[in-house]
Amino acid sequence: MKLRGTLGGLNLLLEPGDTPQSVAQALASRSEILSTSVTLEIQGDTHPGALEAALDAVRAAGGTPGRVRAPRVTVAAPGLPLPELEAAPEPQTPPDTQTVILPHSIRAGFRGEYGGSVVVLGDVNPGAELVAAGDVIVTGALRGVVHAGYGGREDAIVWARPIASAQLRIGDAVARAPEGSSNMRRMEGSERTERAYLQEGRIVIDVQR
Repeated sequence: MKLRGTLGGLNLLLEPGDTPQSVAQALASRSEILSTSVTLEIQGDTHPGALEAALDAVRAAGGTPGRVRAPRVTVAAPGLPLPELEAAPEPQTPPDTQTVILPHSIRAGFRGEYGGSVVVLGDVNPGAELVAAGDVIVTGALRGVVHAGYGGREDAIVWARPIASAQLRIGDAVARAPEGSSNMRRMEGSERTERAYLQEGRIVIDVQR
């Protein structure tokens, strides 16, 4: 794990050797520098629990999880599109709250439920649905239905580039796209990064710069 100060706050790099315990221990003594906007980077085959430990440490210090940067998924040959997940069987809640990383885009018809946070390395397409007790982080465009903070967790966030969902839930709050529109916002070919969170019981979406 590496920490580096930037003009916009702090950059935290998670490496393949990091574990939830090592990350939590390393950040426990650095809470004073985490009380800002923290960009998280995932390098290689990072342990999913290390990401969750980093997010917990940032929140405990009063900081804000900002951008999340993940490596591109390797495919068999150059120039081929990334494969997408097939529709899953009936969802089952996992026995733990560990962060789950889905390495591909999610196609229509997929529904997943997760006891912790979920990170999608790709897009979430229309007709897909993700329900997570923790955060939902999408490195591509979010066009499907998402419920973060399922069970009433009010500090959960939804992060994507951009958020273009017909319906978004965080905790017990719901935000829907305007009548007659299939997207939360017009995409207009933009890949802007957006973060959704709860503020006074309402879902707020802001652009990450």
